[in-house]
Amino acid sequence: MHAAETRPLAIITGASRGLGFESAKALAIQGFDLALIAKDSERLTSAAQSIRAASDGSQINISTFTCDLEQPHLVRELIDSINQSLPTPQLLILAHGVMSEKMSKTLKTNDAEWRRVMAINLDSVFQLVNGIAPAMADARNGRVIIFSACLGRMSGPGNAGGLAPYRISKAGVNALVRNLAHETGLGARGFLVDAICPNHSRTDMGGADAPRSAEEGAATAVWLATRAFDSAGSTDAQKITGVLWEDNQIVPW
Repeated sequence: MHAAETRPLAIITGASRGLGFESAKALAIQGFDLALIAKDSERLTSAAQSIRAASDGSQINISTFTCDLEQPHLVRELIDSINQSLPTPQLLILAHGVMSEKMSKTLKTNDAEWRRVMAINLDSVFQLVNGIAPAMADARNGRVIIFSACLGRMSGPGNAGGLAPYRISKAGVNALVRNLAHETGLGARGFLVDAICPNHSRTDMGGADAPRSAEEGAATAVWLATRAFDSAGSTDAQKITGVLWEDNQIVPW
């Protein structure tokens, strides 16, 4: 993929920092053009410049789109702009998200906090998938990867209590992924959709003391973006989509 016109396109949200930025940087090196989405235009411009420098002079095309994903009408305007100005992507990676307030238990959360977290973590995810992924599914050549969280699991350790808007929004992401995968043939038609748990990573949300680097937190997304897939394959990694992944392994949710 040396000529600019032969590079596939990856659209990545939350791309100005953290997990989205690390995902974008890795995919640029692997030969993707990028459309980067974030709320802070200055940080987004800086991220694009950094990724271009890290891609070692390759003929990468990088588009940037500034959008407040909490605002549904702005998300729809963003989708229209992307669909009108860019080719159909092969990758849609949704890495944006917010944590709910520390004391946001179900009986203590107010409407504004509930709506803020749901709007960003779930509503905008639906809108972006709903608006961008149909062309990917029609092309039978597309992968949607959504950063979820193990806090959104309904089985396994640490899956209950506290941070209600965040946990419930991420459980909703997991359900959306599962539902969409079944609606689109579980990968047999060339369209994949998966969620990942990046684990506790050193990002603005995860904090400086988190055990994983942002690059490590993004690694499973990059693997999903580039794995060899065959719905008739013999291993989970080869044949399964529509699930929650952590460290390249399926985890129950």
